[in-house]
Amino acid sequence: MKRELLLFEEAGPKNTEATLQAARRRAEELGIRHVVVATSTAATVLKALDAFEDMDVEVVGVTLLAGYWQVYAAPDEAKVEEAEARGARFLTATHTLMGNVEAAIREKFGGLPPVEIIAHTYYTLSQGMKVAVEVATGAADAGLVPTDSEIIAVAGSNTGCDTAVVMQAACSIRFFETSIREIIAMPR
Repeated sequence: MKRELLLFEEAGPKNTEATLQAARRRAEELGIRHVVVATSTAATVLKALDAFEDMDVEVVGVTLLAGYWQVYAAPDEAKVEEAEARGARFLTATHTLMGNVEAAIREKFGGLPPVEIIAHTYYTLSQGMKVAVEVATGAADAGLVPTDSEIIAVAGSNTGCDTAVVMQAACSIRFFETSIREIIAMPR
């Protein structure tokens, strides 16, 4: 099998449109109906809704956990409402790989918890790869995406998106059943 992989020279939000268009093409080719999008304010979810507008695709936006809102950004209520009116659903929850109780243990007592070793392993590919797996796992935990069929997970490096993968998500209690099937786009 041969297929195209979109590689960006640099990570970042300038890759958002190209990432979403590549994800759309792959969703069309594979008949994928669920897309999970990492988002802080809901802006990237709105862009994803535009990209997948005339397709039978459910878009789920996964925000930062509330404990990070003051550091990074909280969801923008107006953007969330607009996205929900267009059919998107949202999840705000504990991060499965970084930003959970194990992170608090690391901060207080030191050391690197096992789940953060997994997170840093994904970082060897890109920040977006770690986030894509993390938001897909969170969405699976919440029952917002199936675990028995392929989905597309879209994420990035701080804002916007630069990474998209075809994957089969798993709930966190079955994390090692997660399967990344294809990389659609990522930074070099």
